[in-house]
Formats: sequence, C-alpha cells, structure tokens
Amino acid sequence: MTLLFRPLELSGTTARNRLWVSPMCQYSAVDGVPNDWHHVHLAQFANGGAGVVIAEATAVVPEGRITPSDTGLWNDAQRDAWAPIVAAIHSRGAFAGVQLAHAGRKASTHRPFDDARGSVAPADGGWTTVAPSAVAFDGYAEPVALDASGIDALVVAFGDAARRADEAGFDLLEVHAAHGYLLHQFLSPLSNERTDEYGGSLENRARLLLRVVDAVRDAAPRRTLAVRFSATDWADGGWGVDETATVAGWVGERGASVIDISTGGLVAHQKITTGPGYQVPFAATVRERTGLLVTAVGEILDGPQAEAVLQDGLADAVMIGRGWLRNPNFALQAADDLGDAEAATLWPPQYLRARRR
Repeated sequence: MTLLFRPLELSGTTARNRLWVSPMCQYSAVDGVPNDWHHVHLAQFANGGAGVVIAEATAVVPEGRITPSDTGLWNDAQRDAWAPIVAAIHSRGAFAGVQLAHAGRKASTHRPFDDARGSVAPADGGWTTVAPSAVAFDGYAEPVALDASGIDALVVAFGDAARRADEAGFDLLEVHAAHGYLLHQFLSPLSNERTDEYGGSLENRARLLLRVVDAVRDAAPRRTLAVRFSATDWADGGWGVDETATVAGWVGERGASVIDISTGGLVAHQKITTGPGYQVPFAATVRERTGLLVTAVGEILDGPQAEAVLQDGLADAVMIGRGWLRNPNFALQAADDLGDAEAATLWPPQYLRARRR
C-alpha cells in the first residue's frame, strides 16, 4: 500500500486515507444555509475516494462571511441543513470536516464570479466589517476595531458554531487562522496595531486564536480539532514560519491535533513565488518543529506528487483543492496512477467498470 492510501489515526478515529479535500468556498448559500449545490459538491468527493472532505469557510456570525452568499453555522437552521450533507459524506466512506471562520476586514465582499469587485455596501446587502485595528485591506472598506466585548462575543460565537457542527455530525472542525481572515489579522503585525492584551508581543497577538481553540475544543471535545495557518505573509515585516511553528505548538497543547499549512492572503502587496508544491516546505518545517500531524496544500497536482510529499516525510496528509474540482474522482485516479491495488476498495461498486486493470 502507498503512504497516500494508508489510514491515519485522528483523535481516536481513523481516516481511510491521507488524500483530503481542502475547504473551497462556493459562494452559493442563502442566509448562510447550505443547499443542494453543497450536497452534491461535497458528496461527490467522498464517492471519488477522499479520506476527509472539509466543507468551505463557514461563518460563525453573519458579519463573518466573506460574501453575503457564504455558508454559516450561527443558527440551528444551518446546522440542520448541514446534517444530511454530512450523512451523505459518511455513507460514502469519508469523514466530514468543516472550516469555522470569520473573515474580519475581508468580509462583505462581492463573489469572485460577480462583475463587481471590492466591498459590498450596506445598502446592497453588505455590512460594516470588524478587525483587530481600523486598517483596511487594500481596495476594501475600512473596518471597525473590535473592542473587548466584541472579542469576547466572537469567542462565544466560535464555541456555539462548534457545538452546532458537532450536532450536525462533522468529524473534524478546523479553525481558520489563515488567508488574511480575522484570526490571521490578529496574528500578523501588518494588520494588528493594537496596544492592549491582543497586540504587540507574539503571545498577545495569538491570544484570540488560543481562546477560540479552547472554546471549540470545549464545545466539541469528541471531534478532531485542526487549525489552518498561513505560514508566511509573503511580505516584509509580516507573519512568518517561525512564529507559525511556535503558535502551532501552543494550539497543539490546547488540543489541536492537525495543523493545516497554507500561506498568504493578508495583504494585497504580497509577493508569492508559486509552482508545484510551493507551500510544502512550510508544512515540513512546522511538522519538524512541532511533532504534530501536518497537512500540506498548494499546487499538488496528481497522485505521484502527493505520494512523494508523504514519502519524503514532509507532511502526514495532503490537501487538494482545485484538483478535486477538475476531477471529483481524484483519489480513484491517483490510486490507478500509483498502481495501488489495495486502494481498489475505494471504488464504488457502481463505478468498477471504469477502473483500469
């Protein structure tokens, strides 16, 4: 058996393989409620052999949505709409995850496939955004700096969303502290200019994330807890991999068992050098320094490349995003490409006639 299709222990449960679906926003919900699009979109990846299918960035409060069309878990109607989607993923043999998120100063924006760009005005269904400091993302509306009561309310909201995710049956809850969204905004000195207990030192800038991790862990103690980090801002003076490894260790001490490593998204002037596997070295560094389970993501294009990441000891599991969009049977294709005969059990009986011998 290849490493890619070897099971992976997760907080007392076992994922069937190490080829996972990364959270990918669909911008297709109404009032935060997932619908038939999300059901088909996510269940097809379980059919296609994924070990874990992680639903998109799902807001813990209405104001935390990236766009007005994002999914949420701030009320029970949303929880109840997620439950059959989770059941569909489970019935196809995969674990279901959800990414709990707040977009902060990058909230209330137009969808990427809309004609308009930038912030959605309140008159058009948008809202005033919040952030650690009143510093706008380039081209977006200026946010309001959160006060202490606002921060406390957000911690409660993350805990409440985690409870609903648990009730909906999600196996893995991922706290989104990457891509320039609210928790990342607190972590990075480029967006956090506070002078109180949430600004300045690394311990202070990480304080909100650690409180959120505690709240999510306490609300859903049976579930696997993951945290996604951007390991670098790709900008001078910004957040970097050394700080990421340090804070990853802290969240690990608080019960997070999976660290999901991505990069970028905080500032518009970032300078990224992309290419196949360009983020994998950051995952390898965090894995080496923390000893935690780490997932790698970013232009991992096929099964042999994903297998090489694991064979080289750079990560414990691989997240794929756009590759799954191009081919919802990505894992089945990867098993064939790698000649992994034992992975044949991933094939739904209805699809066996298409399997290469």
